[in-house]
Amino acid sequence: MSQPALWGGALAVLLLAAALFRRPLSALLGLLARSGAGLIFLWLFRGVGGLLGVELGVNLLNALVLGLLGAPGFALLLMAQWAIR
Repeated sequence: MSQPALWGGALAVLLLAAALFRRPLSALLGLLARSGAGLIFLWLFRGVGGLLGVELGVNLLNALVLGLLGAPGFALLLMAQWAIR
């Protein structure tokens, strides 16, 4: 097999994979962006939460909960923290 045909086949496979996985990759990137925003929110809440007597950890699990659920996820984290104490 010649080298241009090999490169053309590899490009075709790559384009097919990109077309097939476009929606899942888009959803995954959206979740990563929302989780990043959740991580920033947790970091900012760390300062205010100490004054209120509420402490949530700044970690990936909490950020993913905030990324998936949003404001209800924040309430869930607060209730879980309250139930554990």
